[in-house]
Amino acid sequence: MPEHNPGQMGGTMRLGKRRTIFKTSNSIMRKLYGDAEYVEERHRHRFEVNPELKSHFEDKGFRFVGQDVEGERMEIIELDDHPYFVGVQYHPEFTSRPIKPSPPYLGLLLAAAGKLQGYLQKGCRLSPRDVYSDRSGSSTPDSEISEIPTCY
Repeated sequence: MPEHNPGQMGGTMRLGKRRTIFKTSNSIMRKLYGDAEYVEERHRHRFEVNPELKSHFEDKGFRFVGQDVEGERMEIIELDDHPYFVGVQYHPEFTSRPIKPSPPYLGLLLAAAGKLQGYLQKGCRLSPRDVYSDRSGSSTPDSEISEIPTCY
């Protein structure tokens, strides 16, 4: 990180909830987050992508689809022409729950099961009756749990 001082180890990490702005509407991660313009996720890291190397990644098919509010830090990356190759700078495991995985983990599970494209085509809904969302605040979607096996 630009503000990192190797001689001073205390207080050199990016910590806490940070906003990440989606830079494109054509992003798997944005769709998984319900087509939100931004996400706020918890960070705890000391390292990041060197902005000078951004073009080298993009030349190889990577796309930085999410950046910090200032547009200086690369927060979300995707690889074109791959079923599900994403990387995030934040920690989505902090908001995951057994019945309600965070969007990056839900995408991984759906891709591994061969269901991601169908889920995205349905508008990121498990079924037409799905009213459960990441913004619901509920950690126990009882009515949705019974529908999951029949949704795919």
